[in-house]
Amino acid sequence: MAETRVYVRSGSYEYEKLRPLIFGLLSMLDQGRIRQQSRVLIKPNFLAPAPPDRAMITHPLVIKAAVEYVYEKGALPQVSDSPAMGTFERLMHEGGIDVSLRDIPVVCRPFKDSRVVDIGPPFNRIEIAADAMEADVIINLPKLKTHTQMLLTLGVKNMFGCIVGLRKPEWHLRAGIDRERFAELLVRIYATVKPAITILDGILAMEGQGPGKSGMPRELGIVVAANDAFAVDAVVCRMLGVSEDELLTSRVATKLGLMPENIAIEGDLPTVHDMQFPAMTPLVFGPKKLQGFMRKHLIQRPVCRTSLCRHCGECWRYCPAKAIEPEMQGLRFDYDKCIRCYCCIEVCPYGALSTKETAAGGLARKILKR
Repeated sequence: MAETRVYVRSGSYEYEKLRPLIFGLLSMLDQGRIRQQSRVLIKPNFLAPAPPDRAMITHPLVIKAAVEYVYEKGALPQVSDSPAMGTFERLMHEGGIDVSLRDIPVVCRPFKDSRVVDIGPPFNRIEIAADAMEADVIINLPKLKTHTQMLLTLGVKNMFGCIVGLRKPEWHLRAGIDRERFAELLVRIYATVKPAITILDGILAMEGQGPGKSGMPRELGIVVAANDAFAVDAVVCRMLGVSEDELLTSRVATKLGLMPENIAIEGDLPTVHDMQFPAMTPLVFGPKKLQGFMRKHLIQRPVCRTSLCRHCGECWRYCPAKAIEPEMQGLRFDYDKCIRCYCCIEVCPYGALSTKETAAGGLARKILKR
């Protein structure tokens, strides 16, 4: 049985050390794919405009090292993503990416055009960024972050950024309140786009109520890389003490026969015992007849900390269910409409939104488990 090799390296953002680290990983994983004049798409995690020390986006020096490697191979590097919030140009500036890449001939642009691609049932034909589908090689550069809806956002989920603009919240709405169905969408997108290389930036990671500004930076000093992001994600789960079954994208990948059976780790994998994860409560529970009532009144829901809210409008503009409206003091949520995708938390630029389970909901869930 062939083994899938995952490389684990300790690292820092000191560029004199980071550059040879990334070059070394790429040279092992390249396998001759990156050649003269080949079009190489570098896909970072560009969630929203934020400085590197917030750990919301892939660090600019990780991106710089990947771009330099591609350029020195004589290939044509392109850095692209579709931010959930803010403009691509603002993200490039606030994230320090424009400065880090200013002396390198590289195309930097947001995903705009899409192609219709069949990703398989139950989703079938969906629109994916044309730049991703037309690249000769894709280098996937995810950020290690917690995620309020999916527990973690790692290598597989990073490819959801290949869904352009407002089509992302549309898919949140179509997947509804079923986390596993949304995880299958993520897995199908990853398997269709098929990045050749995944290098995960876990040097400065995020814990808590990630993946946006409600999360907290956490220094882990780790880089994890492989040709297969399913394997990368599985190894990160081992490091954090998370079972692969808890990470829904890994659970779905196993069901679909996409998870490598034989994963070999090269390098010293640390053990992180105290990572702070977001609270993950059920989106539905209890008798089916009562689930509508319970979903509205009892289960975890997004809430606003009015002292932090600036009424910028990002949350209600992005909300796929149109369940948020501004009020004089904070926001009003229509929990009948709310699908608990937590996109609002993800895109809030001020960290004003978080999740909260009602006391009644916690009590009801405990009773129903007996």
